[in-house]
Amino acid sequence: MDKKRKLVISRNIHAFSLKKTNYITYFETAKSSSSKFLFSLCFAVSDRKYTSNLSHLACRYIKLNPVMDSDEGYNYEFDDEEEECSEDSGEEETADDTLELGEVELVDPVVAGGERDDCGETGGSGPGQDEEDYRFEVLTAEQILQHMVECIREVNEVIQNPATITRILLSHFNWDKEKLMERYFDGNLDKLFSECHVINPSKKSRTRLMNTRSSAQDMPCQICYLNYPNSYFTGLECGHKFCMQCWGDYLTTKIIEEGMGQTISCPAHSCDILVDDNTVMRLITDSKVKLKYQHLITNSFVECNRLLKWCPAPDCHHVVKVQYPDAKPVRCKCGRQFCFNCGENWHDPVKCKWLRKWIKKCDDDSETSNWIAANTKECPKCHVTIEKDGGCNHMVCRNQNCKAEFCWVCLGPWEPHGSAWYNCNRYNEDDAKAARDAQERSRAALQRYLFYCNRYMNHMQSLRFEHKLYAQVKQKMEEMQQHNMSWIEVQFLKKAVDVLCQCRSTLMFTYVFAFYLKKNNQSIIFENNQADLENATEVLSGYLERDISQDSLQDIKQKVQDKYRYCESRRRVLLQHVHEGYDKDLWEYIED
Repeated sequence: MDKKRKLVISRNIHAFSLKKTNYITYFETAKSSSSKFLFSLCFAVSDRKYTSNLSHLACRYIKLNPVMDSDEGYNYEFDDEEEECSEDSGEEETADDTLELGEVELVDPVVAGGERDDCGETGGSGPGQDEEDYRFEVLTAEQILQHMVECIREVNEVIQNPATITRILLSHFNWDKEKLMERYFDGNLDKLFSECHVINPSKKSRTRLMNTRSSAQDMPCQICYLNYPNSYFTGLECGHKFCMQCWGDYLTTKIIEEGMGQTISCPAHSCDILVDDNTVMRLITDSKVKLKYQHLITNSFVECNRLLKWCPAPDCHHVVKVQYPDAKPVRCKCGRQFCFNCGENWHDPVKCKWLRKWIKKCDDDSETSNWIAANTKECPKCHVTIEKDGGCNHMVCRNQNCKAEFCWVCLGPWEPHGSAWYNCNRYNEDDAKAARDAQERSRAALQRYLFYCNRYMNHMQSLRFEHKLYAQVKQKMEEMQQHNMSWIEVQFLKKAVDVLCQCRSTLMFTYVFAFYLKKNNQSIIFENNQADLENATEVLSGYLERDISQDSLQDIKQKVQDKYRYCESRRRVLLQHVHEGYDKDLWEYIED
């Protein structure tokens, strides 16, 4: 162990001896493997009352699950067996892992609902017991292309076809190698290649339409009808030839304007033979068009592969690869955390099915219809929608072809009402009762939707504001360091903002879950947990927005630490209860 590391360890031993209550907080905020090792080592040293021989400490290692649990933080497991700390444990660490204390940069999370995964590539999160085992990998576009080439190579080792033909065959079977192999060796190759719209390469190409003409003889192109030498024409195995200019324009139009990649067919009438990749690359001269074509082919490969998913963040070109598809959270290198199943922001505790319904409900005009149903009525004669703009119940339809007079309350004809201008006395009629009941149901449905929607949108808006807190927190941390507090001692503020964003995100989606939830004993428990977490979250938000002075420094620190730990605990309880309900089938839903 070098002198520098010993010095850092000795300093931390002194710091931890004065502030033992902060050990776990410090450990959770460490970003590099070396920092985690140092904190765990210091914890062991302090616990053993400053054992003199630091080079041969027999300490209890705190094992970290290498997969990040973005909902619950790191998972801690303690080994009962005491292992000897190696002096050479830091020899292979990179420069990124040997961060000096005080040099860690605050990073605003792209989305709430989890802490940033420092490894950036693999991880998993969630309240379920099995979610920490959900492994994934973040790939670049170049790595995806390598995967695609490797897939083609593996198939070609068996079927021995040109790579471009194999790519078309795989695309036809959605890049399912097993399914392609099964069809390829069932004995009917002609039918297979016909379905894939390619010429069987094992057979000789049929005689081309114009191969008997002299290369010096001019001939008309069947698209532009201009005469060119035979050498200026090219075509596919189907035998149809066109001039290179028309080919280039045709392919450019298909790729750029129509967004077609793997399904570009021969331009000849009624010919469905697909254009192979080599032909496209050979005939297109514009590098932008080539890049677009490669992106379309790669995108098709990703969309057809159930183990791959594009990151939904704008301008992000990374792909997440998993071992098996499931509705679990994954985090891209750009920081975006999303559900692998539906591609939306991670939405625990609501399931993908109900979130899709909610988003559709918010996006379409269904609630406009609800408002119309709740605040207007139809003329009983011509069914024109009428909104009441006065206190009188005597309504006159303004439709020039109707002019019907009716009662706003019961929708019956006005004439039998006599002098009852302001009080309808026909409340017991069946048809009037049905009309009022329908309106009341619409009004109640609208009020219920607005109740949950307003709270959903409120937490969404608050979440956007909380993200701005990171800049304010960074400034507060610098101010606190000027009040004789070390960099480590002020990390509780960043941790508190992380927890606050997680709680906001969870609360936002709990209202979607509650909107579709039927009332029962379990739903009452859920609402109590929701209310408790919401109250604690608002208190924590208030603490973080306070101005910090020298006099209130220690008081605010203690309150913030206590409250964010309480929020973490209540959030965990809420999610565990919801997932327990999923496992035991305790929830009943309102079909919208």
